[in-house]
Amino acid sequence: MFVGDRMSHPVITVPPEMPVVEALNMMHREHIRRAPVVKDGKLVGIVSDKDLLNASPSAATTLSVWEINYLVSKILVREVMATNVITVSEGTPIEEAARIMLDHKIGGAPVMRGETIVGIITETDLFKIFPELMGARRMGVRVTALIKDEPGQLARLTKAIATQGGNFVAFGMFSGEDSSNYLITCKVDGLNESQVQGIMEPLVLRLVDIRTCMNC
Repeated sequence: MFVGDRMSHPVITVPPEMPVVEALNMMHREHIRRAPVVKDGKLVGIVSDKDLLNASPSAATTLSVWEINYLVSKILVREVMATNVITVSEGTPIEEAARIMLDHKIGGAPVMRGETIVGIITETDLFKIFPELMGARRMGVRVTALIKDEPGQLARLTKAIATQGGNFVAFGMFSGEDSSNYLITCKVDGLNESQVQGIMEPLVLRLVDIRTCMNC
C-alpha cells in the first residue's frame, strides 16, 4: 500500500497572504486541521489550526480586547506557517510515511508529484488503515501470541490453520518481550475458538489472548 492509495485529495490549500482568521474559519468549515500553503502553484509552507489559534500580536498584554482583535485580524498565514515542510511522494510506502511523520513529530505531510502538490497524508488517514489491517469489521477468532523469532514459525502456524479449514483474515506482527521473539495478532475464520486454541497453543511460546469477536 502506498501514500497515493490513502492520501486525502484534492488537497485544500491556502495562500500565504490569507488572514489567519479567514484561514481558521476555512479549516473549521472544511473539517481539516492543517493545510499546505501554496503561492503561484508552488508549496511554500504548511499551517495547522494550532498555529492559527496561537497567532497573536506582540505585547498583547498592553492592548485592549478591541485592539487585540483588530491586530489579530491583520496577521497573515505567512507569518505563522512552517516553511521547512516535510513531504512525501505518491509512491512512498504507507509505513514509511508513518515513520517519517513519527520521527519528525508531525501530524501530516503534503504529497508531491514532482513540484506539484497532489494531496496530503495525515494521522487520520493512517489511523483509518488500522481497523482494516486488523480485520476490525470481520467476525472471527482473534489471537495474540508470543512466538520465536526463527525461520519457519509463521509457515507452521498458517499451514496448521489452513490444514484444519481455517483462514486468516487479518495478521499483524509487533515487537516482543526481547529480540528473540515477537508478538503476532491475527484473526481466523472457519474455526471456532477452541479449535484455534488447540491448533496454535503447541506452536507458540505463549497464547497471550484469544477471543471470538465481530468488531474487535
